[in-house]
Amino acid sequence: MLRPVDPLRSVKAALGWLVISSVTITTVLILLAHRSSLELRIIAVIAVISSLLITQFVAQGLAAPISEVTAAARAMARGEYGRRVRVRRRDELGELARAFNRMAADLQAEDQQRRDLVANVSHELRTPIAGLRAVLENVVDGVCEPDRETMAGALRQTERLGRMVEQLLDLSRLENGVVALRPRALDIERYLGDLLRDADVAFGRGHARPDVGLELDVGPSGAEHGDGRGGLVAHADPERLERVVANLVDNAIKHSPQGGTVTVRARPGRQRGGLELEVLDEGPGIPCEQREMVFERFGRGSGPGGPARDGGTGLGLAIARWAVDLHGGTIGVAESERGCRIRVTLPGDHGAAG
Repeated sequence: MLRPVDPLRSVKAALGWLVISSVTITTVLILLAHRSSLELRIIAVIAVISSLLITQFVAQGLAAPISEVTAAARAMARGEYGRRVRVRRRDELGELARAFNRMAADLQAEDQQRRDLVANVSHELRTPIAGLRAVLENVVDGVCEPDRETMAGALRQTERLGRMVEQLLDLSRLENGVVALRPRALDIERYLGDLLRDADVAFGRGHARPDVGLELDVGPSGAEHGDGRGGLVAHADPERLERVVANLVDNAIKHSPQGGTVTVRARPGRQRGGLELEVLDEGPGIPCEQREMVFERFGRGSGPGGPARDGGTGLGLAIARWAVDLHGGTIGVAESERGCRIRVTLPGDHGAAG
């Protein structure tokens, strides 16, 4: 329910209304005193009491939202991030209440993300640790011999565990802004060719699928983008761009059908030194409603039929997004007739300052 002072758009207006009301009441009472037999001192007492009552009424209306914000802040200090302040004013105090609610919502979301992060990390790390423990227990108990195949299985679990820790460290450094960009000119065809030929870097060891083909399609640079010899040259940090390409290709390979093809396509960007990069696969694709979620930490979409997309920790695309953001570029899922198409744009010289 709105109070009489609530529709006022500023505290100054409320105080002005208080002064005007007090002066008006006093003036009316004095005029009545001249036309009646009441003594002036009685009129003065009535005027003072009336002014005090109006002042108390206005002060209560101004203090109520501050008290409510104070109580909500104390509850938030105890960890109750779901507490909100009722917004019933349109003045500065109402704006304070709205700002407090936005802050509380952000803190609640951050707290939920922290809880989800702990739960997801625990879940993701449990699998390789349990697999490694099972292999070692079998060897110790004499169930199996420590032959080459057994040790290879233990090595795969160790490598998976190492990749998860490395991805978490990368994501932490990227989010905290401690990663400095060192952009330079790159011959894109040679650069991407080296990445795709190096299976350990391109897909991550243990994830390469020989049944999935890789294709590289680097378009002409144009006179204004090239190096004068027709090659596409882009301005980017080679180490960070490598993580972007490796994670995108790794993700595409994991979700490709048997005998499928993953295509890495590069074209010149709109600005000098810019780059437009696309990674296409022939898998089930990503539903429209999940195209933003897959770039969040531990965000893994599901295919058209509903089951969760297999493989990975849900960190690869999040790391790719942060690396692209460092360059001042964009990354997203583009429309595709078949499979999934992820498009990356880097601005080049003007956006790659680090």
